[in-house]
Amino acid sequence: MKKKRVLSALTASLVMLAGIANAAEIKVIGSPGFREAYNELVPAFEKASGHHVMTQWGGVNEVAKRVANGETADVVILPVAQIDDLLKQGKLVAGSRTDVAKSGVGVAIRSGAPRIDISSADALKRALLAAKSISYSTGPSGAHIARLIQQWGIGDAVKSKIVIAPSDTPVGEVVARGGAEIGFQQVSELVRIKGIDYLGPLPPEVQEVTVFAAGLHKSAVAPDAAKALMKFLSAPAAAPVIKKTGMEPG
Repeated sequence: MKKKRVLSALTASLVMLAGIANAAEIKVIGSPGFREAYNELVPAFEKASGHHVMTQWGGVNEVAKRVANGETADVVILPVAQIDDLLKQGKLVAGSRTDVAKSGVGVAIRSGAPRIDISSADALKRALLAAKSISYSTGPSGAHIARLIQQWGIGDAVKSKIVIAPSDTPVGEVVARGGAEIGFQQVSELVRIKGIDYLGPLPPEVQEVTVFAAGLHKSAVAPDAAKALMKFLSAPAAAPVIKKTGMEPG
């Protein structure tokens, strides 16, 4: 019943976006940090608007590079740092940045493994030193963990333990199959993975929140439909879906 109410609210918000005469095909390219909420929201958008959305996912740096090198789409979804950079390069329409969600970094272990203490930065540091293997991504969450390791002065001690997850493989999957004892990634990308125990977010004193945003590509083929999608993803009615996936509205 609650899900129906959310979808009804989302559909109602689409009525406010009226004015697009013909159904369009919208091409979206983005990194997977926002994927879980997006995958639930888009079908509602398609049903209510008549538009069709085609989506391609890739690692943050990969997608940013592809767009910078000339790949076109209607909407680009990336962390704000990459969206702002593409705006500066003139690849996205000025003023089109639309923040959709934000997420902190979470910690996971293999399902059933002994739990580790992540209640403080010192406790987490000790856990990394004691672990046999540590995995993180090539995205913003991974860059943050790499910085913490260096700030804590344990880079040399854990260097041989680090397993970098491929851009198309969630860190949780690496942990679930025994490829690493401890995994770090955006909360939204960990909570959906089977075979792991999600322990919670990083301690507040070392947490980093990434804001994900959508931007309108300068060469968008269906700009009006793309703007409608961006408005839909950032509408207040989308908040319950976003929160359910471990994120907060942008």
